[in-house]
Amino acid sequence: MTTELMAQVRQVKGSRVFELLSKINVVGVGLGYKISQGVSTGELSLIISVARKVETSALAAKDIVPRMLDGVKTDVVQTGVLRAFQSPRDRWRPVVPPGVSVGHYRITAGTFGCLVRRGAETFILSNNHVLANSNDCERGDAILQPGAADGGTADDRIATLADYVPIDFGAAEPDCPIAGGSAKLLNYVARALGSSHQLQAVKQTSGENLVDAALAHPLSPDLVKNEILGIGAPIGTGAVTLGTEVQKSGRTTGCTQGTITQIDATVRIDYGGRSALFTGQMIAGAMSQPGDSGSAVLDMDKRVVGLLFAGSDAVTIMNPIDEVLSALNVELAL
Repeated sequence: MTTELMAQVRQVKGSRVFELLSKINVVGVGLGYKISQGVSTGELSLIISVARKVETSALAAKDIVPRMLDGVKTDVVQTGVLRAFQSPRDRWRPVVPPGVSVGHYRITAGTFGCLVRRGAETFILSNNHVLANSNDCERGDAILQPGAADGGTADDRIATLADYVPIDFGAAEPDCPIAGGSAKLLNYVARALGSSHQLQAVKQTSGENLVDAALAHPLSPDLVKNEILGIGAPIGTGAVTLGTEVQKSGRTTGCTQGTITQIDATVRIDYGGRSALFTGQMIAGAMSQPGDSGSAVLDMDKRVVGLLFAGSDAVTIMNPIDEVLSALNVELAL
């Protein structure tokens, strides 16, 4: 694979990604090797992830993915709907290791990824949707171990929410007083006319995300340790390429391994009915299940390369670790 070919495929992906995402069933677009009869051909292609494969005869012309786009081959892969992972496990004391169940007191359960530092302070790293309840939170909220779905209660609080990167769902509370005032006036008129419907001013946002990440501050530094369950302590951070073998320790499926099959992927993730678009993501095969969200993903030399946050029965999706650390202004704790 030449750097020229990689640049060409990246350029085509960049210019066509939103056109492809607008097609029915398409949930992601990334760069990977084309698969034929279950075997990699080694041909760099645009990988088009779809919730469900259907015959082209059942699709409108506008929804058919062409075999070639601007001289680049495409490969349509069925992944199912891509969801932010959550679900049910054990209570760990006196010291809590990464790889086990944690969660904001109002979610089910996710995974304690690894330890990071900001200055002299040490934090638990996991996902926004694990520690910050998908933006529906307050700093200082209780973080439980195990998560509530695993039997965690107020007595199992091990940390408090310290910081998070908000997930952009494409809309936010308005900061324009004119829009807010107009909505109130129209609602007053509607009520006067007997309508039970209400208008709400909404600020349109870019709707694009790089990370699903958050930090929790342990109640005591000696309550947590750096050795990831079943893997050991990370030795640093790293980056991946297509074909990189990776591993993770998560609260649902434990220690599993996989291979990076897509890079620079743009994916639409379902958060219980709301969707958010993520760009620049890494995709591996099936190596996780709900509840593994927040797991640190490492290469086989124990360098942290990503933060697992979503997937399906067919794929696992990760934020690049450098983007996570930069967004939260932290470094890996070694």
